[in-house]
Amino acid sequence: MTLVLAIETSTRLCSVAVGRDGALLAERNEEGEGFIHAERLHVLAEEVMREAGEGFAALDAVAVGIGPGSYTGLRIGLSAAKGYAHALGCPLIGVSTLEVLTAALPATGPDPTTGPVRQPMIDARRMEVFTSAYTMDGRPLTTPEPRVLDAGWAAGLATGTLVFGDGADKAAALWAATTGVVHVPGVRPWARALLGLALQRLRAGAVDDRAYLVPLYGKEAGVTRPRA
Repeated sequence: MTLVLAIETSTRLCSVAVGRDGALLAERNEEGEGFIHAERLHVLAEEVMREAGEGFAALDAVAVGIGPGSYTGLRIGLSAAKGYAHALGCPLIGVSTLEVLTAALPATGPDPTTGPVRQPMIDARRMEVFTSAYTMDGRPLTTPEPRVLDAGWAAGLATGTLVFGDGADKAAALWAATTGVVHVPGVRPWARALLGLALQRLRAGAVDDRAYLVPLYGKEAGVTRPRA
């Protein structure tokens, strides 16, 4: 019986779940106008553990989404996950947030198409997203990259491609005008989608170093020198 705490904070969604052998026991999902992660993450973690009827000492692993996504959200989520794993002496498992999004897609209901490709998208501001292509069974076809959404690129997607995530949702008009692309709105990287992925990794012994796991930011921060 494997108990896993899952944390996802790479977007505006602050999501925490706990599951046993991949089955969800409790979850909390909160999203605000700004980033609420620093104030709410540990509170939500305590709530899900209490609802599950378990103490933190019972955890067999901690899983965390490592991006790409928000610099602030990723730092907060990974720091918390590392803290729990280090204090409890249990394995730490970092998973790409694009992989988490892909795993979350079936939770929205039956797939609207049997198209060959899933294209999760994380908002990277303006008309830019972080994205990567996956097969129907979750195998990556491309490496994560920042991408500006435009009609030319959209038209080059494979017929039947599913696009989803907060990055796809902001470009609904683009997908409506693109033949062969199916937009699935409302999909988010819920922490519950991490549970099955983490269990697979844990059983395969594919855990991460608690000291050296780092976020996949997706691109360098746009830091500028303040004016005098």
